Amino acid sequence: MLSGSDTGIGHALAKYLDSLGFVVFAGVLNKDGPGAEELRRSCSQRLSVLQLDITNTTQVQEAYLTVSEKVQNAGLWGVVNNAGILGFPADGELLPMSTYRHCMEVNFFGAVEVSKTFLPLLRKSQGRLVNMSSMAGGIPLPRYAAYGASKAALSMFSGVMRQELSKWGIKVMAIHPSGFRTGIEGTAEQWDKQEKELMENLPADTRQAYGEEYLLGLRNYLLHLPSHCAPDLSPVLGAVLHALLARRPQGLYTPGKGAYIPLCIFCCFPLWFYDFF
Repeated sequence: MLSGSDTGIGHALAKYLDSLGFVVFAGVLNKDGPGAEELRRSCSQRLSVLQLDITNTTQVQEAYLTVSEKVQNAGLWGVVNNAGILGFPADGELLPMSTYRHCMEVNFFGAVEVSKTFLPLLRKSQGRLVNMSSMAGGIPLPRYAAYGASKAALSMFSGVMRQELSKWGIKVMAIHPSGFRTGIEGTAEQWDKQEKELMENLPADTRQAYGEEYLLGLRNYLLHLPSHCAPDLSPVLGAVLHALLARRPQGLYTPGKGAYIPLCIFCCFPLWFYDFF
């Protein structure tokens, strides 16, 4: 069972696992949307599309009942918490509290609720819990205070659950991909709305301190973000597959160029060196 299958990594992962013969339960934010329709059209009959807004407790419970009825006593082998949002990338002081709350609601609380709900099925199969965190969840990255904090919380949750659930044979893994072109960047309309909220809530002294030129430059940073991201998702898909199938999976995966090196520098070198880097 995986969440966030409408677009990006979740969509590609649902297709990939289906092509390998897995029975896939693909949770989507909109079961009537283009992503869900594409999965129904291109995948086998083994794949089931589930309406799953992970911030909606009722939908999480309904998804659990549907999956439980289909797998019955066999249990569920894997849960992949992939659904996530980026939020407008801007300095932490500039971001409205609504962005922090929304990131935590989806990237952390939603993933925790899905995990807690489906754990009885994983316990039956001694299965796998895979949480899609981020490079920003392991190291501090400028302009990702809200997103990075929510992913860091998810990574810590993964580590604690890995220790606590081992007594039942359940293995828990966190994935920390580097920059990939996933569609999480959102649409122009979404960014316009978030940018408007950000600008309207800025105190005058804060606006003056940063300057209009810098604030306008945030949009340019956002527009050029996809050009710095890798279009090939196969390293992430391979990491998730290894996490699901390996006899001894890694607790942490860092797929993609540049994901592991900054983490090593952050962990092994003085903080002033990392900040300079």
